[in-house]
Amino acid sequence: MGQTAGDQPEYPVLPRAVTRGHEARHLLALPADVEVGEIEVLALSRFAAARWDVVPREMPGADVPVGRMAGQGEPGVLRVSRHSVLTGPYAPVGVGFDAGLPPGTAFVFDVVCPRERWGDAPPAEGGDKDGLARSFPAGLPNREEERVVTWLVAVARRLGGSVRVDVGGMWDVARPGAPATRVGTGVVLTPDPGAAVDLTLYSDVWLDPQACHRVVQGVHPRAVLATEGAPYQGPPPGIADLPLYPGEKLDPQARRDLHAAADEFDIAALQQPQVLDGFGVVADLGVDGYVSVEVAGDDVVPLLLRDLPWVRGDAWPTASTGTRRTWSTRTVSCRRTVIWSRAGARPSSSLGWLVHCGRPREARSPTSRTSWSTRTTCRRPC
Repeated sequence: MGQTAGDQPEYPVLPRAVTRGHEARHLLALPADVEVGEIEVLALSRFAAARWDVVPREMPGADVPVGRMAGQGEPGVLRVSRHSVLTGPYAPVGVGFDAGLPPGTAFVFDVVCPRERWGDAPPAEGGDKDGLARSFPAGLPNREEERVVTWLVAVARRLGGSVRVDVGGMWDVARPGAPATRVGTGVVLTPDPGAAVDLTLYSDVWLDPQACHRVVQGVHPRAVLATEGAPYQGPPPGIADLPLYPGEKLDPQARRDLHAAADEFDIAALQQPQVLDGFGVVADLGVDGYVSVEVAGDDVVPLLLRDLPWVRGDAWPTASTGTRRTWSTRTVSCRRTVIWSRAGARPSSSLGWLVHCGRPREARSPTSRTSWSTRTTCRRPC
């Protein structure tokens, strides 16, 4: 459980400068009901090599095969890759400066990673769901910094926190004769926790379409099985006599021969036995949009599942997608529970976190690396 106002621990304050010229700095701001150990679990969900170099004093029972425990007044150091580290928790105030963090921030992790940006400004079209385009107007992060920043935004959405991105150089003290410090934008991003409603259930059990349909109909009677597409009508008549584009120089007979060979290939493929490698179950909710369950094979599973015996083979995920948050979210939650119970699946949110179905929130050690599936609550949407 998180700390209350009466027993809030004394954290060290943020330092002014922690980066060098080739590094970027970001701040992860979190509320009081978040445990420090949750950051480790979420890091392990995305970064295979995540480990504590220095374990915070808030985790006294941690198993530290590498690293050491923090001393009095010393922050922890969580390394997520060779060049990227989170240092904290810190108090949401700086040494003689205002960190500019949202109200309700209880503690902060100071994040340092390589500064890697594209040379061009973000495109104006395409939307800006997470706010990264306005946060990095001169060029979006790429490579290592992109992985770190997108993970920070996902963590903030999961835990109800915020990210103040690109704060490098904002509080550095100018030195006479030293080159000017590059100052970041310092934009605060507070992602909406309710925006992530999609879930994926990973399992080694393949539910037949009819079985999955019956399971989902138990939650919503209007669910229909979607295994058949539109009948194939072949290419449009006369297409072999038309140029591919204006000014095409292909010989007319060569074009006809090319289309004839393509027709033969299509006919041979259609005569082969049909192999069902995916299907869907869809429920139309009317004005509330729709919810779909899509079943298919997947070669990529969350990192926290990598030690399960069946992960080395084929994993079959069942993805539930809701288009609106109220009724759709409740329907997705019910569907994931019944499918999870039938298929023995491991549920994952659209952000890649393992979640838990069917049981209330359980007490757990904040240092447990395998119990994140017990962390799903109604208060924090998946």
